[in-house]
Amino acid sequence: MHWTGRPTLASENQTGPATPPSRIILTGFMGSGKSTVGPLVAARLGWQFVDVDNVIESEAGSAIADIFARHGEDAFRDREHATIARLASGSSLVLALGGGAIDREDTRLLLLNATNTLLVHLEVELNTTLARCSGTENTRPVLADHANLAARYQRRLPLYRMAHISILADALTPDQVADAVLEAAGLDGSID
Repeated sequence: MHWTGRPTLASENQTGPATPPSRIILTGFMGSGKSTVGPLVAARLGWQFVDVDNVIESEAGSAIADIFARHGEDAFRDREHATIARLASGSSLVLALGGGAIDREDTRLLLLNATNTLLVHLEVELNTTLARCSGTENTRPVLADHANLAARYQRRLPLYRMAHISILADALTPDQVADAVLEAAGLDGSID
């Protein structure tokens, strides 16, 4: 397990440990494990798990690919930002972001500066993404264009690494990643 350091939460002071977060938000490239690890972390804490993409699809009544096709990426990102802003104010919550949510500066700033929020980057190499997402090209058309996918990965990686914590997840099982998230958050992972 590796992470870049202990998070600095808004409630942390220099004389004592940080107050554990009341929400954990997972970000990372497609295939990083956000939708797999998120429910594990939430279950251990007795918290709610929410996948932002699922909420957007449910509220729009259509798939994200259809929203992109009909309204364009800018309209989708506006909807995504509004959904994240609404959901990220909840407590006892583990929230999984779509892979591109971090692209928008206002979304990044919202998540990085929200009180009692821990933004966790699940970092994987591009080869891990390709292996884990193989066979999902029909719902993730970007996977078919490897040059575009690699460029997108390289462009987003420094943005993901702005998160409070980065966990290298390539060689870890989902349970090990969940353990690392809970340890980084300073939360007791033994709660069932």
